[in-house]
Amino acid sequence: MLNRGYDGQNCSIARTLEVVGERWTLLIIRDVLLGLRRFDQLQESLGIARNVLTDRLNRLVDEGVLERVLYSERPERYEYQLTKKGLDLNIALTALRQWGDEYLSEKPPRLLRRKVDKMPIVAALVPKGTKTVRADEVEAVDGPAATGSAPRRRSVRSKKQ
Repeated sequence: MLNRGYDGQNCSIARTLEVVGERWTLLIIRDVLLGLRRFDQLQESLGIARNVLTDRLNRLVDEGVLERVLYSERPERYEYQLTKKGLDLNIALTALRQWGDEYLSEKPPRLLRRKVDKMPIVAALVPKGTKTVRADEVEAVDGPAATGSAPRRRSVRSKKQ
């Protein structure tokens, strides 16, 4: 995990990485999004040490990304479910998957599509209430909490289609 002190930084990305920036954490969230809910399922899927998985799950519960839900009283056993906060990470994971598909994979290992018509789903930059816009139509502007210390980029360039 990153250092918790940001010394003059006002950066939501840095703060987000404190919660989900460790490799196993994102893979746990990916697997829960894919339907794995129980400790043993996650451990088997990831091949992660049990103590590391326990630590990451506890952290995600503490951060409000996952919640523990009792599914067996004898013996007492829990499964993990995403909260709204956790479900909202699907957008970030979709974007990471797309990037990996584009630059690191010859063929994508997984596709997302809409159930009703089987249309592919992609992460995209969109203004609220409008259709998708291209990356080259986007510019970064200060938000309400801006202090001037956050890195700025006026425009985003995309690869030519």
